[in-house]
Amino acid sequence: MSGAWARPETLTSIAQQAEELGYHGLWAFQRLLVGQEQDLASIYQSVLDPIVALTWAGAATSRIRLGVSVINLPYVSPAYLAKQAGTLDLLTGGRFELGLGTGWSEPEFVATGSDPHPRGRRTEEYLAVLRTLFADDVSAFDGEFYRVPPSRMLPRPVQPGGPPILLGGSAEVALRRAGRIAAGWVSSSRTSLAEIEHGARVVREAAAEAGKDPSSVRVVVRAVMNAESSWADMRAQARRYADAGATELFYEPNWDPRIGGPDVDPEKAAERGVRMLTELAP
Repeated sequence: MSGAWARPETLTSIAQQAEELGYHGLWAFQRLLVGQEQDLASIYQSVLDPIVALTWAGAATSRIRLGVSVINLPYVSPAYLAKQAGTLDLLTGGRFELGLGTGWSEPEFVATGSDPHPRGRRTEEYLAVLRTLFADDVSAFDGEFYRVPPSRMLPRPVQPGGPPILLGGSAEVALRRAGRIAAGWVSSSRTSLAEIEHGARVVREAAAEAGKDPSSVRVVVRAVMNAESSWADMRAQARRYADAGATELFYEPNWDPRIGGPDVDPEKAAERGVRMLTELAP
C-alpha cells in the first residue's frame, strides 16, 4: 500500500494470493502526509489510506483477516472511526483488526487540528467511546476529551463488542495500558527483538494485574524486511520473535526500497512482492 506498487490491480492480486497461500492476515499502516521539511523514509512518501485499502482487499477475499497498524487516534473522532471500523467489519464478515496509536508527526497534527496530549487519558477515553458505540443499545459518554450524547449507532459490527483493538507504543506506561485495556500490543517498525521480549512481558504482567488471562493477550510484531537478508534468515528471525513472546508476526515488504520506494518500477516492485509472498508463506 506504499510506493509505486500500491495500485488497484496489485492490491487485489496480492490479497488473493496471500489468502490462497494460507496467510492469516493482511496489514496496512497510516501516513496522511509528509511535511516539506521532513526527512522521512521513502516508504512514507506515497501511501494509500488504510481503511480504504483494506476495504478494497476485503472485497477481493473471503477468509483472510484485515488489520491496520496503526491509525493515529488524535486525527479523527472516535465516533467517525467507530462507523468506519464497524462498517468494514460488517462488510467483511468480521475480519477487521483495529490497531491504534497516538501519532508522532507534527505536520499531521497541524493538518488535522489535533493534539495527542495527554496520551494516556486520551487513549483511555477513545477506547471507551469505541466500545460503547460498538456494543451498547444506547451509547453515551461524557469525558474530558470526548462526548457522545445518548445515541444509537447501527448497524453493529459482526464481531461481538466490535473489532479487536490493539495498542501501539513503546513506553512502559503504554505497554501496560495495552495489556490492561486492549486485546494486545502491536509493535512499531523500529522495535528490536530485545524490546519485543521486554514488551511482551510487561503487557502480560499488566493484563494479569487487571484480572485478564495473560495467555489471551496478543503481541503482534511488525517485521521490517531487510533487503540484504535471505529467505532463510527471515524465517529464522520469525522463530526468534515467537520465542520472545510474539503471538503473531506480519512482514512489511513496503520497507524494502525495491518495493515501497515511490520511484521504483511498479512491475518490478510487484514481482519482488510476489516472490516475498511465496518464499515466506506459512
